Amino acid sequence: MQIAAAIVSGLLVAGLFPPFDLPCLVWVAMLPLLAALGTVKGKRMGWKGFGIGYLAGLVSSLVQVQWLGTVSWLGVVLLSLYLAIYWGLFGAFAASFRSPRSALRTSFCYAAVWAGLEWLRGWLFTGFGWNGLGVAFHESPVMAQGADLLGVTGLSLMVVFVQAMLAQVAWRWFGQKSRACWELGIAVALVACLYGYGKLRIAMESRAESVRLKTLLVQINIPQDAARVLWSDLEIHQAYEEETLKALSGLKSADGTPSAQWPDWVMWPECALTGRILRTNEGEWGTWQINLDTLAQVRKAGPFSLIYGVNELEAEKMGENLQPKPQGHAYNSIAVMSPTDELETYRKRHLVIFGETIPFVDTFPLLKKIYEQQAGVEFGGSFTPGDSLEPLPIAAGATMLGAIPSVCFEDTVGRLTRKFLRSGPQVIINVTNDGWFKESAAAAQHFANARFRAIELRRPMLRCANSGVSAAIDSKGTAQQLVDAGGSHFTRGSLLTELKIPLRPSISLYAWIGDWGILFLAVTGLILAFWNRKSDADASVE
Repeated sequence: MQIAAAIVSGLLVAGLFPPFDLPCLVWVAMLPLLAALGTVKGKRMGWKGFGIGYLAGLVSSLVQVQWLGTVSWLGVVLLSLYLAIYWGLFGAFAASFRSPRSALRTSFCYAAVWAGLEWLRGWLFTGFGWNGLGVAFHESPVMAQGADLLGVTGLSLMVVFVQAMLAQVAWRWFGQKSRACWELGIAVALVACLYGYGKLRIAMESRAESVRLKTLLVQINIPQDAARVLWSDLEIHQAYEEETLKALSGLKSADGTPSAQWPDWVMWPECALTGRILRTNEGEWGTWQINLDTLAQVRKAGPFSLIYGVNELEAEKMGENLQPKPQGHAYNSIAVMSPTDELETYRKRHLVIFGETIPFVDTFPLLKKIYEQQAGVEFGGSFTPGDSLEPLPIAAGATMLGAIPSVCFEDTVGRLTRKFLRSGPQVIINVTNDGWFKESAAAAQHFANARFRAIELRRPMLRCANSGVSAAIDSKGTAQQLVDAGGSHFTRGSLLTELKIPLRPSISLYAWIGDWGILFLAVTGLILAFWNRKSDADASVE
């Protein structure tokens, strides 16, 4: 029965996220696992609990990350084996600790430790914070608003607390024949408070004074086979030119001048242009001719700031020319070009292991061979992480906005995004490419995780993908998305969005304290559990 319960919980948790998207399960998904852990008895309870939790986590992870199989089924297995460890640690803790005298204490400790393990998973070895339980609320706007308190992990804490309380009360009813369940009222009251808080926050954000930002998001949906792009450089550049100019031509008045709907910004996705940018430490820059040709074509349409993804090389000046610096660094960057062609770049800080960097590749050449076999392209060397935490200043009409930059999966890393917060109007910009994973659930899961950054930090977000989800997200997490007639994100086209950017954005509790709130609660839960076990041991001796 314990094995069956673990498998059921693993499947139910997997069902919370795309492609299944069954958020109604969020309040019951952990119950079978909690019930199984509550029946562990005898010696080595911790190891037994670890095994039960590990099985649940393995089943859940294998289902959740199956999209990685479009690149590497070995990656699916290895990543799932790793992610299941955190479930196992929770199982070991829950099986070893329960307070028969206080359902409230037990539930709090379970919830706090689960949340702490979610945080650890998102931090250790650069982190994989994907699909915490709280992400199940990505299409439940009222409940999602509580993410601005302790981050989306705080919602996970609430979910586990409520289910742990249900499990404890059920155990009393059927195990101890006790009808005392006043603690359950606390769980119900907390859920009601979270709902009320969500309604209040939505109302407050809707009334905030704001400036409107019009942006044209251009998505080409270039086919890929893992890292190998299946179009030529020329085809890619022509596609961006054609799609951008087609959209802009429809936004002109009869006399050919920009209309009132003319965008302030045009966004292209990660690595949109295939030529490199050369940039010196003094700020001088140059780029490949193929880039210059494309930029010149779209600039003929009219004035706008252009935001796009590009690879950037460290350069040095040789006479009047720039050239790549010998042994210089390479960066995965966002480039921002003003209407007068002034350029600023942001260099990605949080690199994806085995996607953008391979640790110890020089020491273990086998890692390079594995990458090349799985990705289908030669390993060209690791990118270098950037070091800037400064927002990019970009004008929107007469208002200067602070753009919080993120590349690819950086929009799933709240602890990084919050470091760019400043006073004044800001918007998160993300350029990404989920084309590695074809039409799998990867893009939808990525978007579900990313939209919580807008809620946590109360800063709107603009996302532009090559293949995936291109969207505008307001500070309440409400999204306008680019889809085709059948509702699919995997389409070529453009989306003209208009976002309200708060002029004086609020500073959420999460923006203020970051992950320290979750860490404090996790440590508190461990201390309470240790203290309770010590008290029980002392009582048994007496």
